[in-house]
Amino acid sequence: MAQPDTLADPDLLRRIAQQHSDLAPLADAGSRFLRVLDELEQAAELAEGEAGEMAELARREVDELSERAENLLGELRRLLVPRDPLDDRPAVVEIRAGTGGDEAALFAADLFRMYTRYADRQGWSVDVASTSEGTRGLKEVIFTVRGPHAYGRLRYESGVHRVQRVPVTESSGRIHTSAASVAVLPEAEEVDVEIDPGDLKIDVYRSSGPGGQSVNTTDSAVRITHRPTGLVVTCQDEKSQHKNKAKAMKVLRSRLLDRRIAAQEAARALERRLQVGTGDRSAKIRTYNFPQSRLTDHRINLTLHRLEDVLEGDLDEVVEALRTAGFDERLALEAS
Repeated sequence: MAQPDTLADPDLLRRIAQQHSDLAPLADAGSRFLRVLDELEQAAELAEGEAGEMAELARREVDELSERAENLLGELRRLLVPRDPLDDRPAVVEIRAGTGGDEAALFAADLFRMYTRYADRQGWSVDVASTSEGTRGLKEVIFTVRGPHAYGRLRYESGVHRVQRVPVTESSGRIHTSAASVAVLPEAEEVDVEIDPGDLKIDVYRSSGPGGQSVNTTDSAVRITHRPTGLVVTCQDEKSQHKNKAKAMKVLRSRLLDRRIAAQEAARALERRLQVGTGDRSAKIRTYNFPQSRLTDHRINLTLHRLEDVLEGDLDEVVEALRTAGFDERLALEAS
């Protein structure tokens, strides 16, 4: 890496740079662990060789260093767990309003805004594939998040998100409970999923909703039905039929890849356990309580009292806690 001119293959240089980036945290943690072990050895020798106040100070240092060593050992164990190769993929995120009518649609829009703000903070890009607007808010939105470790950081968002608040349409001030479901899929590449064109039914139709004069005057919207599975994907956000078809195919591949992964992992009961809980997308994973400004993630018993910040995209604490829990579970499964 220090002499890139010696590498004629730019792809090789890119792979080496990625490997260096992946190994840097492990090397740093290993160096810190070895330094603490060295300090611990010296403190233990001092505690044995001294008496009185000096020995007491050395014993306290031994206790502190032992705790630091234990924490660093846990960090090393997590870093040594093999990474899921899908973690570096873009994430296809699908948000759908659930029970609660207009209030659920408003909450779905809040979640979409939260994830786009979080993506901005990470320096990621967001590409919307499809939206379905309700009277208020969003009935459904499908978008792709692209950036380093996008799927790895967002994968634990899959599940039912519940909101407790007073709807804007509520005159009596009663708190209502509504829900929206979130599905996070790794974006599939063509080599991951082969699709027989004969298995597809492709319909084109005129788009509806905002988008300029050409939206309602050309058959640019695309609906793709995968006959063997019954999966249906629609896309109408682009003015070009070709672009809408390309986006819809990407979403279809991701859904088919997700199905294949789920089937494989159901057989060995692994991935859905790694989704920090059952991984069942019908399971309630998180509650957003507006009156108490409280967010509770039920899978890891995490509670934060700064809901406004989280909805503005400050998701780092939640994401890191879920990733740590996922690493710990993966480590336990690897050990067993």
